[in-house]
Amino acid sequence: MKKLMLLAFVFTAFGMNAQTAAFGIKGGLNYGATGEYESFAMASEDFQSSFEDGENKTGFHAGLFAQFQILGFSIRPELMYTQLNTEYSNFDYKVTKLDAPVLLGVNVLGPLNIKVGPAFQYVLKNELENSQLSIGQVDKEITVGYQAGAGVQFGRIGIDLRYEGAFDENTARGGDMAADSGFTVDSRPSQWIVSLAYTL
Repeated sequence: MKKLMLLAFVFTAFGMNAQTAAFGIKGGLNYGATGEYESFAMASEDFQSSFEDGENKTGFHAGLFAQFQILGFSIRPELMYTQLNTEYSNFDYKVTKLDAPVLLGVNVLGPLNIKVGPAFQYVLKNELENSQLSIGQVDKEITVGYQAGAGVQFGRIGIDLRYEGAFDENTARGGDMAADSGFTVDSRPSQWIVSLAYTL
C-alpha cells in the first residue's frame, strides 16, 4: 500500500508541471483468468502432480484516473478496484485487487489513441467459491504487470479496450488445514478490459 501511495504522490507532483491535466472516473468489465491450478499428491513413493488451465470468466473494475498532456503524449495514472474471476474444475477462484497502471498514450488518428505501460497490483483478497477447500495468501501482495490497448475519445466520454498481463508467477497455496495443502493457484491475471471513462 505504501508503494501505491508513493506512486500517486509522484504523479500528482509530476502533473503540476504538465502542460494540461484532466481527472475523471471510469469503470467496466474484464474478461479473463488467472494462471494454472496445480494439484499434487504422493502415490506410493512417487510424487505426482497435475495441471489445469482456468476458464475465463467476467469480472469488473471501477476507479479514478488522471491524464497529463506533455509534448504530444499523455501520461495516465489510474487507481482501480478490480475483481478477477476464474473457473477451475473443483472451484471458482476470485481475486480482488487494487490496480495502478501508469500508461503512456498518443493520439494516432482522429479520436483514436493507443496506450501502454506498467500496471502495479496490490492483492486485497483471494478466495475460493463453490468448494470446501480454503486458500492462503499469495506469495507477493504487490506485483508489476503491464497493460496495452487502444481507445477512442468523444468529448468527455472515453472507451478503452486493453489487455492486461503479468511478468512473474504469483502463487497462492492451499490453506492451513491438511486437506487444503495439496494444491496451488497461479494468481497472476491474463485478461481483456473494456472501460467507459468520464472526464470531470
